[in-house]
Amino acid sequence: MRLCCAVLGLIAVLLVTGCGSIKPEQDTTAGWSAERLYQDARENMSAGNWKEARSRLEAVEARYPFGGYAQQALIDQAYVNWKDDEPEQALAAIDRFQQQYPNHAGTDYMLYLKGLITFTPPSAAFSKFTRQDPSERDPKGLRESYDAFNELITRYPDSRYATDARQRLTWLVSTIADNEVHVAQYYYERKAYVAAANRAKTVITDFKGVPAAEKALYIMYLSYDKLNLPELRDDAKRVLDQNFPNSKYYEQGLDEPRGTLWNPVNWF
Repeated sequence: MRLCCAVLGLIAVLLVTGCGSIKPEQDTTAGWSAERLYQDARENMSAGNWKEARSRLEAVEARYPFGGYAQQALIDQAYVNWKDDEPEQALAAIDRFQQQYPNHAGTDYMLYLKGLITFTPPSAAFSKFTRQDPSERDPKGLRESYDAFNELITRYPDSRYATDARQRLTWLVSTIADNEVHVAQYYYERKAYVAAANRAKTVITDFKGVPAAEKALYIMYLSYDKLNLPELRDDAKRVLDQNFPNSKYYEQGLDEPRGTLWNPVNWF
């Protein structure tokens, strides 16, 4: 019994000694100025050390929240998180920046970055292997990207980022219109002819001059025919024939060839 107690006592002493020897991790940046933290962050960014860069930038924002370095650190946090495949954190940093500094000179860049993040989310990168049509993705990100780029060129038409934003907007308008046509076809194939006609009509009214208008008019023509609305059917056909003489859809129907190569990941 005494031996047992002695052993337990020894174990307790060893545990206490062991715990006492464990020192809390030292913050090697304690006492660093905002300038030193930021410069170290930039060096890590240049080297692609996103984790270290993020740590330094967050330290700048937390320790020196009212200086110029804090503003630039928040801009760089958005970029670092984007490059480190953390789009949600990047967007959160952008939202925080826009709320805190609505008239900052870097707002055009943040709008551009927001458009880029939602333009090609991580899941879109796989489409160059699967050959999935980008318009078949959830359109939420595409619309968010459109809104960011559109705000950029509206508020800052002479921005250094405006030219690229306009090119991306052209692609986005066409792709969002294609998405509307996919939905219209989905409804048509499930005999929801009213919904199909209305969704296809949206392409004609909201997206001027897009290639998807041809298929949208054809879906309207088919849907109105199924609904026994000859006047609307004939009107849709008249517009289709005027704008797309000898439309391919009369012959091939609604099915499209698969395996498209057009992918924004490869274009920009």
